[in-house]
Amino acid sequence: QVQLVESGGGLVQAGGSLRLSCAASGRTLSSYVMGWFRQAPGKEREFVVSKRWSDGNTYYADSVKGRFTISRDAAKNTMYLQMNSLKPEDTAVYYCAATTWDILPMTRDRVNYWGKGTLVTVSS
Repeated sequence: QVQLVESGGGLVQAGGSLRLSCAASGRTLSSYVMGWFRQAPGKEREFVVSKRWSDGNTYYADSVKGRFTISRDAAKNTMYLQMNSLKPEDTAVYYCAATTWDILPMTRDRVNYWGKGTLVTVSS
């Protein structure tokens, strides 16, 4: 099993940047396909990005492509989501996710482990 804890959310103005962190404990991140989802108020949780560390295959949602970047620090067993050029529509709770399914992109129904989320609010 793996435990996931997100941090780094907050309030930012449109056009600004934030970096979210997902600290993992229990097992190494490289054991899983990892990713981020988000859930805006009144909406379903949606896919943002997923990455398979073994070969680097990465999928981004069209809505964040070119603005968000997923990365990791293997030594810290921590994954990051760098978010640039933020828009008010990026406002959501962001969840770190891990799956043992070796299929990309990650889908919500195949997530084995979720973090508790961190809130990102982008003001206009």
